[in-house]
Amino acid sequence: MAEHDVRFLRLQFTDILGKNKNVEVPASQFEKALDGEMMFDGSSIEGFTRIEESDMLLKPDYNTFVIFPDEIEDASRGRVARLICDVTYPDGTPFEGDPRGVLKRQIERLKQLGFDSMSAGPEPEFFLFLRDEEGLPTIETHDQAGYFDLAPIDKGEEARRDMVNVLVDMGFEIEAAHHEVAPGQHEIDFKYADALETADNIATFKFVVKRVALLHGLHATFMPKPIAGINGSGMHTHLSIFKNGENAFYDPKAEYQLSRTALNFIAGLLAHAPGMVAITNPLVNSYKRLTPGYEAPTNIAWSASNRSAMIRIPARRGVGTRAELRMPDPSTNPYLALAVMLAAGLDGIEKDLLPPPSIQRNIFSMTVRERRRHKIKELPGTLREAIVALEKDEVIKEALGEHIYHHFIQAKRLEWEDYRITVHDWELDRYLSEY
Repeated sequence: MAEHDVRFLRLQFTDILGKNKNVEVPASQFEKALDGEMMFDGSSIEGFTRIEESDMLLKPDYNTFVIFPDEIEDASRGRVARLICDVTYPDGTPFEGDPRGVLKRQIERLKQLGFDSMSAGPEPEFFLFLRDEEGLPTIETHDQAGYFDLAPIDKGEEARRDMVNVLVDMGFEIEAAHHEVAPGQHEIDFKYADALETADNIATFKFVVKRVALLHGLHATFMPKPIAGINGSGMHTHLSIFKNGENAFYDPKAEYQLSRTALNFIAGLLAHAPGMVAITNPLVNSYKRLTPGYEAPTNIAWSASNRSAMIRIPARRGVGTRAELRMPDPSTNPYLALAVMLAAGLDGIEKDLLPPPSIQRNIFSMTVRERRRHKIKELPGTLREAIVALEKDEVIKEALGEHIYHHFIQAKRLEWEDYRITVHDWELDRYLSEY
């Protein structure tokens, strides 16, 4: 690191809600940090430990080393590097409350079943909003552009280009960047990778997007539905698993060229959708995105063609055969989200589950009777419903582990109760003068 004039090293990890955390150390502590001997107080981190057992160690994953570009870190004080860490107890035992460890356990389970890896490709969307005179975020945007629009050039487009440049400098392979459907809404897609690398990339992506937006005087938010009446932000995630270097989802002789393994995996995702949606869509606000009319799925179904289903099979085949899970949103903890997706799919493989027939029609236009005839159930409509479904799903609970499950449920119950007892502007507008 000395040859790059790196003087500060960030040891990064996430709490159970997916918020990036870090301990920054100076050059004098690099050796200690690289040896995994940096200790921190876990009792202050959401969902970690109690006061009486608070000491935690950060074990860096050397594969995640990257030097932050000068565009987002002032190099005049020395350059800053980053390592993503696993969290352990002082004796080196993996901490069961580490979200990254939850994903690693599911990856190990995948390998025990004879597969190489799960590939994941996310499509995170976000909004760029103006800040007020005090620097606080608003929900005002300076563009009225729509899907794939490119003119006129504005701060949003300039900021998005700078985000892409920074991400490329940090090793990302960017596949596309464009304006999304709603005003002020953007999407930057980066190349798929194995599940752990993808989760690390999502965490890094969120940091870069927010940092670059701030430098442009804007606020970037991954809140799923910041404005009523327009599309919310999702994070469609493309999934496939590989065995012996081949895509295990591809079978050129099968219907839709989807292997039995692919059908098993899809069936597992469908079966556990109600339980895992509390993880993939973890906010009260998440369920205001999951409403009909805004391109977000509300029904548990799959389709080999149309985008109204929760799971869509993109047209590409061969090595690119994959299932696109369309309900997750970018507020999710990426480690926990990919862990429960993998757990659900593997349960389908282990139990040889098969999905119902592919729905080729637009589900949004089907009547209630037609949906019932096709055995199409609805996703939970509120965070409370999602919590109840999670409490009943033993596969997802086991994947999370008792520690994270307990703390996650506790945090989400408190969030729902706080929302439930708050008097909102809608209620005042609707009832104050009338009653």
